[in-house]
Amino acid sequence: MLDAGAAVRGIAHTDEFAYSLAGTNAHYGTPPNPAAPGRLPGGSSSGSASAVAAGQATVGLGTDTGGSIRVPAAYQGCFGIRTTHGVVDRAGLLPLASDFDTVGWLTRSATVLKAVGEVLLPADRPGGTTDLVVVPALLALAETEIAAAVGAWLRARGAATERWPGIDIDDWRRAFQTWQAYQAWQCHGGWLATRLDTLGDDVRRRFEHAATIDAATAASARRAAGDARRTIRDLIGDRVLVLPSASSVAPPAGDRLPAVRDATMRLTCLAGLGGLPAVSLPLRTESGLPTGVCLVAATGRDRDLLDLAVSLA
Repeated sequence: MLDAGAAVRGIAHTDEFAYSLAGTNAHYGTPPNPAAPGRLPGGSSSGSASAVAAGQATVGLGTDTGGSIRVPAAYQGCFGIRTTHGVVDRAGLLPLASDFDTVGWLTRSATVLKAVGEVLLPADRPGGTTDLVVVPALLALAETEIAAAVGAWLRARGAATERWPGIDIDDWRRAFQTWQAYQAWQCHGGWLATRLDTLGDDVRRRFEHAATIDAATAASARRAAGDARRTIRDLIGDRVLVLPSASSVAPPAGDRLPAVRDATMRLTCLAGLGGLPAVSLPLRTESGLPTGVCLVAATGRDRDLLDLAVSLA
């Protein structure tokens, strides 16, 4: 990006170790949410989204392991992309869970989102359609006002409806979170074991739980995650799956609701498990609060999603 003419504006705050979706940081403070003052910014790429939403930066770089680009994009009315797993070089990136970690970015327009992709993404792209498909059971995982906004967006674009029988989203979420947590502890546990008391409450609790996951439990979760990956890729095929970017609007600042995190991860874990690219487009609820609609496609179709984002925007 530097070679293409970008200039570094600054370094943004994130959740500790990128291990949260709230966007808070007990040490350096919580970045604001310019699009919904008084509400959480979403994370973990919270400061990057805040800088973009506030007009302080044109592009916010970040990472997305379990939703860390898509959630702040939805909470703050930005465009955001989680790239196909491994398609953008992760050299130098602070890891959390290497099987899921991806590079992403946030912008205020679809055209700029695509322009960054022209620099960072490979030119080759696999075939596929731009047919939009929605699974009602996934839409129903979001709160009523989110489902209504995304549903209206889908109806205006003639998306096809499809059912995924025999799928247990909570099983997928648990497999994702368990294998993510085990990898996080394997990566950082040696350093954190004597420093857990220095972490913020929510991140500390996650690492404390991660430390209790034994190898057998982790292996079972890894197998379940692999099974889910194959199933998700087969179900999406060469189409574009549409679902909410987050299960709710941004919670009020100060709220740390595990239920909100789990509800959102039922949606965001699909792209994570599949290793798939996902683009979040800004949307508004009937009450005027920002939210997001998410487009997910097959591996390597990042450029197709960016083109689609421009046309839909």
